[in-house]
This record gives sequence, C-alpha cells and structure tokens, in this order.
Amino acid sequence: MLSGLNLLLLSTSVGPLGSGLGGGVELTLHNIAKALTQRGHRITIVAPATSVSLFPLIEIPGDWQTTAQSEGRSAPIVMSKNSVLAGMWEHAHNVQESYDLLLNFAYDWLPFYLTPFFRRPIAHLVSMGSLTDAMDRIIARVAEQFPHTIAVHSRAQAATFPFADRCRVLGNGFNLSLYQFNPQPQRQLGWVGRIAPEKGLEDAVAAAQQTGIPLRVWGVLQDEAYWQQVRQAYLNAPVTYEGFLPTGELQQALGMCQGLVMTPRWVEAFGNVAIEALACGVPVIAYRRGGPAEIVRDGETGWLVEPDSVEGLVAAIARLDELDRRACRQQAEQDYSLEAMSDRLEQWFTDCLTLHQPIKTQPIK
Repeated sequence: MLSGLNLLLLSTSVGPLGSGLGGGVELTLHNIAKALTQRGHRITIVAPATSVSLFPLIEIPGDWQTTAQSEGRSAPIVMSKNSVLAGMWEHAHNVQESYDLLLNFAYDWLPFYLTPFFRRPIAHLVSMGSLTDAMDRIIARVAEQFPHTIAVHSRAQAATFPFADRCRVLGNGFNLSLYQFNPQPQRQLGWVGRIAPEKGLEDAVAAAQQTGIPLRVWGVLQDEAYWQQVRQAYLNAPVTYEGFLPTGELQQALGMCQGLVMTPRWVEAFGNVAIEALACGVPVIAYRRGGPAEIVRDGETGWLVEPDSVEGLVAAIARLDELDRRACRQQAEQDYSLEAMSDRLEQWFTDCLTLHQPIKTQPIK
C-alpha cells in the first residue's frame, strides 16, 4: 500500500467549499481528504475564495463556473476572463513539482484538456454522468491517453459514457462517527438536495400532499423561481423549507424522519444523502435511476420506485414501517466507511502513479 503521498486536491469551481453550491462534491472532497489524512498522506486543497475547510487550503479569487446540469448536449465551453477555474489550474501547474499526484473534483473541460501538459499525474474523480458532448469527448480523450485515471461513483454513472469500460467505480466513503443512529423517528419525511428542477422536488411534495405526512426540505435554494412554482402547484402540501445545514445539524434533523425521499429527474452519479440517511437509520425511498438504485437494498434498507411515479412514492411511504432502521445503519457501516474508501483510493492512486506513461495519440481536433 502507498504511504506518505503529498496530494493536491482541486475542488469544484462552481462555488466555495461550504457554500453548498457544489452539492455532493463538497462533502465527497472533505470525506476523501479525511480518509487520506488518516492513512498518513499530506493533503492540500485548492478551492475558490471564501471556501471553508478543516484541511490546508489555498483560496483562489475569480468568477465561478456555471453548473453543467441544464446546459444541453451542445453547450459550448465558456470561461469568464476572470475565471476561478483557470486560476486554480494555473496555480496547480506552478506548484505541481511539490506533489506526487493531483486529484481533480471539477466536472469541467479545462482540467481534462490540461492533463497532457502536466508533468505530475492527475486523477480525475468525475462527479456527474454524461451531460454535454464536449465533456464526453475530452474525458474520453484523457481516458484513452492516460489509462486508469478516470474514476466515477457508480456503475449507472459510468454507463452514461461511451467509455464506461475505462472508468473505475469508487463508490464513496463517510465519517460515520458524525452520524447518530435514531431508532425512534417522528411522523415526517425528509428531502435533501439543491433545490433545482433536475432534482424533481415537486414529486416529493406531491407525495406529501397525498399522504398528509409533513415533508422537511433541506438544501441550497439554487432556483427560487422553481421553488415558488412547486409551492404554488401544491398549496395544501405540508412542506417546510429548513435551509442548508452543516453535517452535524443535518444528521440530527434527518435522523428524526421516517424516510428520505429521493426524486431526481436525471441520472444521479451516486447520492451522498442516501448514505447520510442510512447512517442515521433512515430508510430511503428512491427512483430506480442512477446511483441511488445501486445503494438502496429494495425491501431491506428502503424501497425503489419506478422513475417519475408519484403513485409509487405514495405506496412506498405506506410501507416504511416494514423496514428495520438498524439494517440501514449496518449497511452504511459495511459498505461506506472511510476505511473502505481509503482502500479503493489507494489502489487507484497506485495505478495512476505506476502507469503514468501517456499513450501517444493524435492531437485533439
């Protein structure tokens, strides 16, 4: 096994760490940093200015990148003249000799394009499935030229790409000591995520209206107009928005729920909140789509529902009492600990370092 690596972690550039704008990537980055630190590796994080982290942090000023979720297949590559992404990777290029390996968390074109111009190996943890043709093409190029450097969170995520067989599936890992098991929930449901159309919050609200069970919503209010549209469409739904909470507060509130409802319209790469719920003993009701469908053990730690079916959500909510909350916590401990994630990361890094001999290919046209 590896020991004592000096690693540079480059964050998402859609917002500062701690803002919630980066969604699950923020939690993933900090969990990975903690896992690697526990193994004796040295961690430095590069992130947009005003970021918050418990680890050594280099803050780069500049304009944030727009998120890729709603841009469409033919979206062009766009960066402002004061791009924080460009600044982060300029810094990485300047200091690369001080590190053994760089780990990229940004789902953006520039880090992949720059990979051949770095002397140090770059491992790319891709946080989303296929969204744009330009991203597919540049990631495929890196996967061909630098084998073993592309990792994803789930098989479903990998399957969205034409180069699925070249992706390493890492899953994810969590500091489970931060999550308290709650065996006695209240009569309420939870929904956690960025409040944006691709997350499908309206289906969870519709299910709450039909069942009459209160739904508590947590997450960054990214699209205020969308949130107001959902509330107007379901005026009688017992729904409250509880804000964006840090992990400690979120796990306490989430643990009080009978179940977590996940209703994404798109292929979620993984579904960190599913693991956070399981760690608290909260069963997960999720659409049979993307990463959550690989996490939930149907009929044991949650229920899988046909995508976009409110009726299916309602039926699953009625069966939450059939599930054992202790089995939920046990699954989190068995499959998603920091220790298990550390093993997978070190095996990946070993391959990246050992096989860092780029294959010669034709220039990108």
